[in-house]
Amino acid sequence: MKYKNIRQGIFLSRPNRFIAYVELDGEVVKCHVKNTGRCKELLIEGVTVFLEEHDNPNRKTKYSLIGVKKGDILINMDSQAPNKVVEEWLKEGGLYANPSLVKREKTYGNSRFDFYVEAGEKRCFIEVKGVTLEEEQIAKFPDAPTERGIKHIKELCDCRKDGYEAYIIFVIQLKGIVKFEPNIQTQPEFQQALMKAKREGVHILAYDCFVTQDELWIDQKIDVDLKENM
Repeated sequence: MKYKNIRQGIFLSRPNRFIAYVELDGEVVKCHVKNTGRCKELLIEGVTVFLEEHDNPNRKTKYSLIGVKKGDILINMDSQAPNKVVEEWLKEGGLYANPSLVKREKTYGNSRFDFYVEAGEKRCFIEVKGVTLEEEQIAKFPDAPTERGIKHIKELCDCRKDGYEAYIIFVIQLKGIVKFEPNIQTQPEFQQALMKAKREGVHILAYDCFVTQDELWIDQKIDVDLKENM
């Protein structure tokens, strides 16, 4: 996926999860933050950030904050981006060759999953999670407790029981990662849900992304360590 009209600025503050103030060409501008997570390890006063400039006069803010530098690492922190790049990847045959159907926001029972895919005799539900938390080249999720994330995992297990393929795909929105782990310190219940899902046949995958200031796409498969022996 590709953004338009990217500008580089200096992060100043984030008074709430939706809004940030950024210094841009010597002026302080108000931005929409395209990630409602905490991101406290990323959005530190003085760091370099990247904004998408919009030309829609009806928007409340002219800019959206979509990326940040963490040292030498460029991280895409747009929470809408993982689904977009996974959709491109699925249609290009990233999971199944020549899929006949890739549908977003598919309802199944009382659940709504990010994707439903058909390819040959395969029928598959997929849930996508974006990952921006990195510690010593290890990607971790979640960065804050997520009951919704656990609910999605349990619902994927229900799909498996009904004969569907089921995947949870962690999209790591940066490069330089050696493995993915559930963030046990933040939410041990999430790790337990993942281990149970694995036993019930849910595929758990992680991919890093190639990231530039204005582009993002799925790149390499990353090892998943569920810390099952802890």
